[in-house]
Amino acid sequence: MSKIGRRPISLAGVSVTIKGNEVHYKGPRAAGVYVVPSDLQVTVENDALSLTPSTKSRELNRIWGMHRALISNEIKGAAEDFVKVVQINGLGFKAALSGSKIVFSLGYSHKIEFDLPKEVALEIDKPGQKLTFKSADKELLGHVCSQIRALRPPEPYKGTGIKLLTEVLVRKAGKTKSS
Repeated sequence: MSKIGRRPISLAGVSVTIKGNEVHYKGPRAAGVYVVPSDLQVTVENDALSLTPSTKSRELNRIWGMHRALISNEIKGAAEDFVKVVQINGLGFKAALSGSKIVFSLGYSHKIEFDLPKEVALEIDKPGQKLTFKSADKELLGHVCSQIRALRPPEPYKGTGIKLLTEVLVRKAGKTKSS
C-alpha cells in the first residue's frame, strides 16, 4: 500500500469539482484540470481530496503515490505560489532583468540572455546576485531554475557560480605547497 497515496490532500482556499476522471480546480493563483488514470478514484470529503485504487497491485501502488503528489502540487500552486531562490556567487557575476529577458554577466566574454516564461515571476535584489523566482507551476519553476543553474554550475574550489539557496556545496581543498 502506498504511504504517500493514502494521505489526503488539503483543499484550503481551492474549489475542486470532480467530473469522471478529471479533477477541476480553481484557486486565487491558478486554475486547471488534472486527468487521473481510470484505475484510481477521487473523492472529496471534509475539505480534503483523497485518491483510492480500484484494485490492489504493485504497479498501481507506484502510480497511486505519484498522481497524489502531482495533484497536491497543482492544488497547492493554485492556492499560493511556489518560491525558489537562486544565488550567484563570484566577482562581477550578476543578473539584470530587461523586459521578459534576464541578462547574465557570468565571467564569459559575452552576456547571456535568458527568456523567462510568462508563468514565472522574478525579483532580483539590488546587487543582482539573489534571484527569487515565483510560480504556481512547481515543475516549470524547477525547470527554469535548473536551466539557469546550468549556465554556470557552482565550482567546488572557489565556490563561484550559480546555485540554489537551499543547495549545500561541498568545498574542496586546493593545492598545498610541499616543502
